[in-house]
Amino acid sequence: MSRRIARVLLDSPLPQLDRLFDYVLLDELGEVPIGARVRVPLRTAGRMVDAFVVELDAESDTERALSTVESVISPVPVLPERLYRLARRVADRAAGSASDVLRLVIPKRQVRVEKAWKADAVVAMPSDEAQERTDAVLAEYSGLAALLDERGRGAVEAIPGVTGDALPWTRLLSAAASRVLASGASVILAVPDHRDLDRLLAALADFVPEDAIVRHDSRQTNPERYRGFLRTLEDAPCIVVGNRSAVYAPVRAGLVAVWDDGDPLYSEPLAPYVHARDAVLVRQEQEGSALLFAGHTRTSDVERLVQRGWLADVRAERRVTPRIVLSSPQEMEQPAQRVHSGAFTAARAATAEGPVLVQVARPGFAPTLVCADCRAPARCAHCGGPLGASHRGAVPVCGWCGRAGRAWHCPSCSSTQLRLAASGSERTADELGRAFPGVRVIVADGAHPVEHVSEKPALVIATRGAEPIAAGGYRAVLLLDGSRMLQAPDLRIGESCLRWWSNAAALAAPGAPIHLVGVDGPVGRALATWTQPAYARSELESRAPLHLPPATRVALVEGVPASVARALDDLRRLPLPADAVLGPVPVEGEDGRVRALVRFEYAAGPSVATTLRAAVVAEAVKRRRGRGQSNRVPLSVRLDMLDPEL
Repeated sequence: MSRRIARVLLDSPLPQLDRLFDYVLLDELGEVPIGARVRVPLRTAGRMVDAFVVELDAESDTERALSTVESVISPVPVLPERLYRLARRVADRAAGSASDVLRLVIPKRQVRVEKAWKADAVVAMPSDEAQERTDAVLAEYSGLAALLDERGRGAVEAIPGVTGDALPWTRLLSAAASRVLASGASVILAVPDHRDLDRLLAALADFVPEDAIVRHDSRQTNPERYRGFLRTLEDAPCIVVGNRSAVYAPVRAGLVAVWDDGDPLYSEPLAPYVHARDAVLVRQEQEGSALLFAGHTRTSDVERLVQRGWLADVRAERRVTPRIVLSSPQEMEQPAQRVHSGAFTAARAATAEGPVLVQVARPGFAPTLVCADCRAPARCAHCGGPLGASHRGAVPVCGWCGRAGRAWHCPSCSSTQLRLAASGSERTADELGRAFPGVRVIVADGAHPVEHVSEKPALVIATRGAEPIAAGGYRAVLLLDGSRMLQAPDLRIGESCLRWWSNAAALAAPGAPIHLVGVDGPVGRALATWTQPAYARSELESRAPLHLPPATRVALVEGVPASVARALDDLRRLPLPADAVLGPVPVEGEDGRVRALVRFEYAAGPSVATTLRAAVVAEAVKRRRGRGQSNRVPLSVRLDMLDPEL
């Protein structure tokens, strides 16, 4: 006599429950497939929780005390074995919980959608005409078609420019997806934000049938998202297009491609804080799919893999280099001049022909104000937040609490006069609008989204990343506030600036002048010579002796002092370098909490992650058993932050 056993993963954020639990499956529940949603009793709390069936088994030991599965929520196998393996591996690498990863992937159940769903999709393959377009686009890149056919891995340097109202990189990803779909395999295309998503979807329409595309978008309704998720469970191949969580789509992928992996939007803000790039690398290791990282620039993370030979370096057959103009030595001696004469002259000439792009660092009119006499930052008297102005002559307003600073006075020198410390997009538009009379001025930022502009003369003032596409490309591009951008206290600020400037430069018309104002040095030279991979390589080489990422991995350990001390003691038992641990130091704004950084080689990653995860579980169990303790988590761990700092 035997009984059916279901091993389930509980849908719970508690770290001590991040493992499989055995439950008895009664005969009256019928056939329950792997991946189904069920409800089970949580014995320690006396309540019911949702769970996923991960394994099915039979055992003859009927004397073992086990609880039974209460009910089957849905027989649809929403957690196939390949998705569970990916979530488990990603969570283990990040010292996190598999259920936290799955929460990013599996949408909430929609009963009506589920009842109407039939897993019988048949997708038409790309037409002969679309195949010709695919072959033509892939032929622009050396060896790319062969790399896709062989399920290889590559870092692709995308061709800059604008073709009509489309961008070459959207056609690159569309062609790659079309070729792999024609072979009978699914594709995942990941982009940073909804603007890139819409542009890619528009380009895909010329290469693949509409019914082959599955959108994965936070703007979708819950039924739409669940319907798309169910489609990815089917055997029929499809192309999943979405943002960072799309990399977990449960398709049998023949290709995973990521556009512009340096965008911070790929960094997941929820536990276990896994960057989409890392999830993709884990996925490729498990599935053996083709893998592409494409962009106008290259992150040091991707360059590290190129240098190791793990990624092929894919270049265009015909090199296209934008016309970058750096400030002259004489202009560099005038740091207070925001728009140098050469850039101003080029913009004036270009506005006679078409649109001109002016990229600025910040939105708004004047994001920050300072004392007119001593230049001390103007702070709110109530909360200490920064004061800013929405327009010329406006009453200063605190950026934190929103209070007006009508009676402001400087605590350092008692002055009551303010001056603008920085120019946002609106102030720049106001100033340049007066300098270019009769020219239309368009502001494009988070508050004023603009997707396209016509080929008519105009000044387009855009914040970084919000630049619209101009028909035929911009006749000139001005990159302002570069020196201010480079001053940000960020380990990767050079990479970030080069990415912002390169993406803006890629929107220029052929031969159009692109003026980088007030910047020289390695970043400026890399842009001027269009050698972004070389800059990433130099960054990687400079970080290696300092044991900074991505040359090494870094873990952030934060919590109450006793918990952090115990976790660090456990780590010191591992064969790590003597200087692996930095800190702990007090956490600013968190009374009584401390944090430490742990630097370790990639080979030590599994042991470090396992040790830290065990410490988190131990502290969670201890807190649950204790009484009268703080509600704050005693220990938290985060691996592979983009910008680790103490």
